[in-house]
Amino acid sequence: MALLDSLFKGKKTNSDTIINNELSLGLLKQLIPVRNLSDDKLESFSLEHKPEHLPKGHTLFKVNEPSKIVIYLLKGTVSLSDKNGKDFTIEASELKAKFPLSSGLKHTTTAIAKSEISILRVSQKVMAINLEKSNPATFKIPDSLSHNKILQAFSDHFINDEIEVPSLPSVAVKLRKAMQHEIGIDDAVKIIQIDPVISAKLIEVANCPLYISVNPAKSCFEAVQRIGLNATRNLVISLSIKNIFSSKSPLIKKHLDQEWKKSIYLSSLCFVLASADKQINPEEALLAGLIADIGVIPFLNFVTKLPADYYNEEEIKQAIPIVKGIVGSTILEKWGFAEGFIKIPLLSNDWYHQSDEAISYIDIVILSKLHTKIGKNLAHLPAITSIPAASKLKSITLSPENSLSILHDAKDKINETLRTFSS
Repeated sequence: MALLDSLFKGKKTNSDTIINNELSLGLLKQLIPVRNLSDDKLESFSLEHKPEHLPKGHTLFKVNEPSKIVIYLLKGTVSLSDKNGKDFTIEASELKAKFPLSSGLKHTTTAIAKSEISILRVSQKVMAINLEKSNPATFKIPDSLSHNKILQAFSDHFINDEIEVPSLPSVAVKLRKAMQHEIGIDDAVKIIQIDPVISAKLIEVANCPLYISVNPAKSCFEAVQRIGLNATRNLVISLSIKNIFSSKSPLIKKHLDQEWKKSIYLSSLCFVLASADKQINPEEALLAGLIADIGVIPFLNFVTKLPADYYNEEEIKQAIPIVKGIVGSTILEKWGFAEGFIKIPLLSNDWYHQSDEAISYIDIVILSKLHTKIGKNLAHLPAITSIPAASKLKSITLSPENSLSILHDAKDKINETLRTFSS
């Protein structure tokens, strides 16, 4: 009961609020992440708390207002508009209404009732309910996939610490170690030129639309000079990662190629959003996107060692979302990455991840992952304005319309990055 009381602290009423009707258990089981509570707690939820009924024209919240509560739309239609006046509507009948209207530390939109509405207000602590259900740092096979033989076998393999962690190419390791001390461009170039392929790729990246310049870089030295030492280090690691997305098995190679292309696209979006927002390093954001799903590599390499008749392609597809987070985090920890990067594989699929007020690389990856789904069926996903990461942006405002505009404007940069990293 203490948890439920804390969840509903800050519940508001006013003169035009009418409270009646109990919340049904069926309704609560649709709300994300409220539905992750146990049945007993959901029963208490439905008995002890009531929806609020508000008239047409009522303002629920205003853009940039601080927030300590989460609001769900239970009935009616709400209009949401950003600080630039771009607006869109959410109806209670839509799947989007199963997510909160807003969940950040401040509101990114102004919400006005377009009809009579019913809402539910809860404390932002409700967004931590996922932690009750499962610990993302543990390997847990869902009951629905208990029949998946690959998952069962890989689970034992992982628990016994038998996974083979891929090695970064030596040029990336040497450059990172060297840069722990004071080195100049000349020293960095000597290390990079150990690998002619990486050196050539770095020049190509320096001349792509990510780095606009009148005079093209003609040498590795000019490329490093243009990009900068820290950015070069991150790009060398990023370019090196492609080498570990390889397999002699045609089936596994197909999956690795698909994952690599998705990673490049995601990393390109991370770079574009970080560049536009101007709060964090774009090259580190690009690297963050590339390593977000790197956990698929040890899993797929494990699959190649199994008998061909032991699994089918559907089982591989089912297993990847389960394994890639915890395995990816394990890889990055063994590679010596910083804590902020180690957590990215674990948290980059959690739309409602909430950290401190400053934007992080995890936030950029989350926003970029949501952008990768734009143009597809978004009915089962939250509005981009409603997630905590969106409220941390300063130089750009995201909305369904503005996100499409950002993708359109960045099309050349994204395509060029895809071409450079894929070839």
